[in-house]
Amino acid sequence: MPHTVSLIETIAAALGLALVFGFVAVRVRLPALVGYLLAGVLIGPFTPGFVADAAIASQLAEIGVMLLMFGVGLHFSWDDLLAVRKIAVPGAIVQMIVATAMGMGVALWWGWEPGGALVFGLALSVASTVVLLRALEALGVLDSHTGRIAVGWLVVEDLAMVLVLVLLPPLAAWLGPGVGASSTAAAGAAGNALGSAAGATAPLWQALGWTLLQVGGFVALMMVVGRRLFPWMLWQVARTGSRELFTLCVVTAAVGIAFGSAALFGVSFALGAFFAGMVMRESEFSHRAAQESLPLRDAFAVLFFVSVGMLFDPAVLWERPLQVLAVVAIIIVGKTLAAAALVLAFRYPLHTALTVSASLAQIGEFSFILMGLGASLGLLPPEAASLVLAGALISMAVNPLLFHAIAPMQKWLLARSALARRLEQRDDPLAELPTSTDARYLARQVVLVGYGRVGRHVAQALVANDIPFVVAEQNRELVEALRKAGMAAVFGDAADPAVLIQAHIARAAMLVVTTPAGVNVQPIIATAQTLNPRIETVVRGHSADEAERIAQDTGSAVFLADEALAQSMSRHVLERTEMRVAGGSAPAPLHDRA
Repeated sequence: MPHTVSLIETIAAALGLALVFGFVAVRVRLPALVGYLLAGVLIGPFTPGFVADAAIASQLAEIGVMLLMFGVGLHFSWDDLLAVRKIAVPGAIVQMIVATAMGMGVALWWGWEPGGALVFGLALSVASTVVLLRALEALGVLDSHTGRIAVGWLVVEDLAMVLVLVLLPPLAAWLGPGVGASSTAAAGAAGNALGSAAGATAPLWQALGWTLLQVGGFVALMMVVGRRLFPWMLWQVARTGSRELFTLCVVTAAVGIAFGSAALFGVSFALGAFFAGMVMRESEFSHRAAQESLPLRDAFAVLFFVSVGMLFDPAVLWERPLQVLAVVAIIIVGKTLAAAALVLAFRYPLHTALTVSASLAQIGEFSFILMGLGASLGLLPPEAASLVLAGALISMAVNPLLFHAIAPMQKWLLARSALARRLEQRDDPLAELPTSTDARYLARQVVLVGYGRVGRHVAQALVANDIPFVVAEQNRELVEALRKAGMAAVFGDAADPAVLIQAHIARAAMLVVTTPAGVNVQPIIATAQTLNPRIETVVRGHSADEAERIAQDTGSAVFLADEALAQSMSRHVLERTEMRVAGGSAPAPLHDRA
């Protein structure tokens, strides 16, 4: 077959087998990523039959890395991270240190060099954002406070790994033997090295200083110039009305910035693409950019995971079974226990601890990127990639089972463990109203569940009309802030009867649930109606079917966002039309005012 056909051959085989195995994985309730990795194993050099072109697959994987990191940057929100910063930042850092230490410890016990052991431990310490988001969406808790904690935790891990990818090349010569000019050059060709200035002959402080200077220059340029230039460019292209040009602009920015950052500043493709997504987020078209680029990102992400699977040698499963078990134990048991302990230490409920710990009991895309970089720098032994891939495959396969086991596990622990009951019912000053709370907040008040965007607007309306209310919120930091502002608020999940009892639901006039409707809404209403049969309940809904079901089951008034918007627009249209027909005038809409 002509050499020029190998590209088409590799793409066709990779995508075709990824489709088949991904479909099978989803049908058996596993993440599709497991199927993509298995497809790579099948066309890799360690299994019989067809073998894809590894060089071409590697280059396609580089594009996949760029687009994956571009997507991470495009969805990165400082506001979401700041909302859970007090638990996500220290929790993620401590958990990464613990997991890295466990991985490094077993690697050193196996006789690996310290540098390779460190990279190996870091690869086991970070979870897959893709797997987490899909798991939380399947459970319907992505928009809950617990879901935001888990996502914020992984965002901190992602940021830490971006820093590791930047600093690892200049540190490689001091981390382990076998790193010569050839390996440094190879890493540079892959977009992960930082040029000759970080060579082995330079002092460590000089290499690190030069690296941080280059990265700082790139970040400053992107934050000062890029935040203005690229959103403006996206706006100009959007004005043409061409969908093709808009998509081309988004992809060009992702790949172009990634390549330019490596060529001009010596930083990695991953970091360049991440900042490309961050600056694009500043545009009002960021949601459209994410939507238009999603098919291409998904396609190349599949190729990335397939290329990673090609590195896996199945023989490691029977040649090194104890090492594989050690890796799986660190990922599923070690990380889970460490995360659960940290969340409980921050005085969050047992359910939140179980959810966050299950979220971290897997590894994914950043682990693969780090292993590829470590291998190109000559830090890792040949079996390292296969061990990490074995751990990824097994942990991804087990992860959905862990999420489904959260509720039964919590019930079992509370029934059989006195410690679990103490943790669930421990004395927490934020879990009950202060004794100095004014009596007007203890009777005929409104109990407001959730203080997000919708809850905040409801609270402002209540304050404006001097109606007393008590907020029940799962965000500890937010409850602390509300207390400091002089508002009555209790911390906890309103599905727990103790929380509503502390909010004095038995004597309340109304219950308003502003959190996204889901599995916890009906228990909240049932508890409220049991303690206060005459209470009126108002719920936020997201779909007509959901609203009808909640209204029938609970008798609540359910408000839908689309219906509220349609009613507001209709009311405005009717008022304006009546005024014009009558020959009068009405206040101009906001977009017509000077």
